[in-house]
Amino acid sequence: MLKTMNQRVSIVLLLIAIVYLILSYQLPSYAYTEVDADMIPKALGWLLIFLSVLLFLAKDSETEEQKARRKIPKKDIGVLLTVAGFIFVYIMLLEFLGFVIITALFIFFCSWFLGYKQHVTNMIVSVVFPVFMYTVFTMLLKISLPQGILPF
Repeated sequence: MLKTMNQRVSIVLLLIAIVYLILSYQLPSYAYTEVDADMIPKALGWLLIFLSVLLFLAKDSETEEQKARRKIPKKDIGVLLTVAGFIFVYIMLLEFLGFVIITALFIFFCSWFLGYKQHVTNMIVSVVFPVFMYTVFTMLLKISLPQGILPF
């Protein structure tokens, strides 16, 4: 039944979409809003279901070149796992250190690990970007982000 890689991937995506939709339908609703906070997650879940069904029904046969491109070198697997570790540390320390500090550290060290050699530019971007985003979210959009150990 599951002859192609597209069909196998579509089944996995369909299962993920179903779990995602179950969780998004459990989000609380608010009485005084026109568009509730659960609208986007629900729309994305249904879109993922639709796209995974289309992927399952696609009549694309896999060539040998596509099979060869799917193989990931062992060196790249180490890089992917390290970046996943950076993301895990980012998530774990976000509340404690705050958005600005942990995002600046994440951008700097992830860029450095991935081979970006201009350290001054990297440092400037890794500080200016989270400060700008924090300002936009907290002052313009009135959305609070974790402040962590910073006093603002």
